[in-house]
Amino acid sequence: MITTIGYEKSTQEDFVATLVERDIDVLIDIRERAQSRRRGFSKTALSLAVENAGIEYIHIRALGDPKEGRDAARAGMYSKFQKIFSQVLESQPAQDALTMIKSLASSKNVCLMCYERDHRQCHRKIVSDHLEVLQGLKTEHLEVRPHDPKGREQRRVFHSSQSAAT
Repeated sequence: MITTIGYEKSTQEDFVATLVERDIDVLIDIRERAQSRRRGFSKTALSLAVENAGIEYIHIRALGDPKEGRDAARAGMYSKFQKIFSQVLESQPAQDALTMIKSLASSKNVCLMCYERDHRQCHRKIVSDHLEVLQGLKTEHLEVRPHDPKGREQRRVFHSSQSAAT
C-alpha cells in the first residue's frame, strides 16, 4: 500500500503533522523540480522538517511532470498532459524509480507527494495508478488537515446557523 498527498494551500506544519499522524516512514517527492513558492516546501526546508519528524525524504526527479505537461494541465488539455506524462513513465529512469518504490513499500509506509491538493488533477494519480496496475500496490490519497500546535487534528465546528456544506 502507498499513500499520496498534495501540499496546495497547506502549511508545512499541517503537512508534516498529517504525515506523522498517518505513520508515514518515507516521503517521496515526485516533483520534477523540488522548488516551491510556498514557504516550507522547497527541497531543503521540507526535507529538514520531515526528517526532524522521523520521516525519510527522497526526491525522485524521474517521476516529475515536465514543464510541457504542467503547461498542458494548467491550460485544461488533460489528454495532452496524460500523453506527455505517459511518455515519462515509459523511460528507464522512471521504471527504475517505480521498482524502487515497490521495494520500499514492501516494508515501509510510503507517501508520494506533489503540489496539487486534488490527486485527480495531479500526475501523482497517474503514478499511483501505474503502481497499482503494474506493481500491485493499492493507493490511498491523503488530504492535509489543519492541526493545532499540540499536534491534534482540528475538527470543524458548525453552529446551528451554518450549513455543514460550507
